[in-house]
Amino acid sequence: ATIYKRSARWSRDYGVRPTVEGYEMMITSRLLEAYLNCATKCWLTSSREGHADNTFTQFVHAQDEAYRTAAIQLILSEEIRSEYIISPSPHELKYGTWRLATNITAQTPQLQSDLHAVECLRSSTRNKSDKFSAIRFVSANKLGKDARTLLAFDALVLSDVIGQDIGVGKIIHGDDHTTLKANTSALVPGVRALIERIEALLSSPSPPDLVLIPHCAECEFQVRCREKALEKDDLSLLAGMTVKERNKLHEKGIFTVTQLSYTFRPRRRHKRQRDKRDKYYHSLRALAIRQKKIHIVGSPELVIEGTPVYIDVEGLPDRDFYYLIGIRLGEGDSAVQYSLWADRVSEEKRIWQEFLNILASTRNPVLIHYGSYETTFFKRMRDRYSIPLPKSSAAEAIKKSLNLLSVIYSQ
Repeated sequence: ATIYKRSARWSRDYGVRPTVEGYEMMITSRLLEAYLNCATKCWLTSSREGHADNTFTQFVHAQDEAYRTAAIQLILSEEIRSEYIISPSPHELKYGTWRLATNITAQTPQLQSDLHAVECLRSSTRNKSDKFSAIRFVSANKLGKDARTLLAFDALVLSDVIGQDIGVGKIIHGDDHTTLKANTSALVPGVRALIERIEALLSSPSPPDLVLIPHCAECEFQVRCREKALEKDDLSLLAGMTVKERNKLHEKGIFTVTQLSYTFRPRRRHKRQRDKRDKYYHSLRALAIRQKKIHIVGSPELVIEGTPVYIDVEGLPDRDFYYLIGIRLGEGDSAVQYSLWADRVSEEKRIWQEFLNILASTRNPVLIHYGSYETTFFKRMRDRYSIPLPKSSAAEAIKKSLNLLSVIYSQ
């Protein structure tokens, strides 16, 4: 009884059932979502590894909960409201007379899914069974493939619980509550393969090899993993290095940043190649880290002939909406700053036009930015609003904009 209670508590709190005295590992929708982001995150979640609070993770969780609540209220028409149930039991889920159920925990001996909602379409004839459809609510406007995979997992577990195939599911997402129908039957084989890989991962007593990835920035285990990477002096600390490049170095017996730093050798370039930009050397970056020095390749030149116009743009990629253009004109005491704000999508064209007007009133403007985000912004604004006019001073400034990162990164 003690083991059973402890197992139930661990399953509730951590999404996993321990493999003790005949109890099997439980694969949950939470573990699947963690695995889709990072294998290490999945293992740490299952092993109840302690983690620090992550403000971004808390924000996303709160945002998803608020979106789910609002979306459910929108689809609850007067007709459905009378046949709406919350947190149904397995018996009610299979035999109850309802049309919409929310906050459902569907569980088999090996799998558990916390379904957002299930819709039941009643059959008008006695010979045909009712049709069920799993529903997920996603606050994002742009869906990734992970949303479909999680929906297929919901459908797989639900089909095992009610004993009926769930061939179609729905994803309601975005500001406009767009409904996307997905063929879950076609996705189930891929989900089963994922479940097998997760089972193999969780059966190991130690976590997989640690690799820092972009998802680390929004993960609750970020501090823990970075400390481990620093202890190991792991190559994944060099964020620009690809998996293929790391594997090649591993084959040569190079596993740490310090080891890599000793492999750099200055190369004399042929006269024909002096005008071409040199390649990027991870070994030189590792050397700079070990020596705590800045190394410069070649003789970089930064020529600004005109009035420098420094620009920084902020936007919401999920909504494809730019809400702020920050500008700084001139240098020293004569510098002037502008912050052009758009509170809604309809105001985006206005701030773009204001930006062009500032360029047009500036003598020989030279646009300077850091990274390719602004380059993409210029292209999208031209395509979206067909301005500025070709050969205008603003158009020429945009065409000849200077990306500082391209100089700094390569040299």
